[in-house]
This record gives sequence, structure tokens and C-alpha cells, in this order.
Amino acid sequence: MINAVTLVGRLTKDPELKYSQSGTAICNFTIAVNRGFKSQDGQDADFINSVIFKGGAESLANYQRKGNLIGLTGRIQTRNYENKEGRRVYITEVVADSVQFLESKKSNNKQASDQRGGQSNNGDPIDISDDDLPF
Repeated sequence: MINAVTLVGRLTKDPELKYSQSGTAICNFTIAVNRGFKSQDGQDADFINSVIFKGGAESLANYQRKGNLIGLTGRIQTRNYENKEGRRVYITEVVADSVQFLESKKSNNKQASDQRGGQSNNGDPIDISDDDLPF
């Protein structure tokens, strides 16, 4: 049986780093992956919940931010738990074995500067908020 996933997409928000009780790093993140076509509801991207553990989790959280292009390989995993209301909740996510940073550090720094109110091509300040970004 095969359970293998390879994805390339942009982070939809900053990765969230947490630690388990045993000290294992856990990083949850969501990537937007373009479909190449628009569905009937007009959506042209899928937003895929993902998780990575240990050193990869710390690297992703420390070096990547919302909007950065990443690639990952891993597997699909489904888990479930009972919530406070007693209902069974099912979660399907990609468990990443590895994540590749697909933009250079220079691109990341420029993008971070632009997100904080960088300069347009002619040197005039631009006014853009995170709500205006498509991802």
C-alpha cells in the first residue's frame, strides 16, 4: 500500500510551534495549493492542514512566514478524538517527513519588508494589509 504526498504551496499564516509534554517540537501549518482550475464554487486553491515534528518543526517555525513558498513530502493521516460536547471529531492532515524552503532568503526578506509596508517600484510607500493578500 502507498500513502505518499508531495505538495508545493504557500503558507496561509505563520507556522505554529508547540512542544509536547516529552519536549518534542510540533509545528502545525496550512498551505494553499493551486488547483489549476476553478471549481463550481469559484475556489481555485485547496488549503491543506499539515504538521511536522522535531527539527523540521523548529526550522519551519523559525525561518518561514505567511506567504512563503514551500514544498513538502509526507503522508496523509486521519485521527479522531472526543470533544468537550462528547462528539467525535475527525481530522485529516498531511504529516510531513520533510519540508523544503523554495524561496531564497533574499526573497523572504523582501517579502517580509513588503508585508510590513515596503516600497513600490517607484519608491512610494504602499499601503497593504494582510487581509488584502490572496493567501
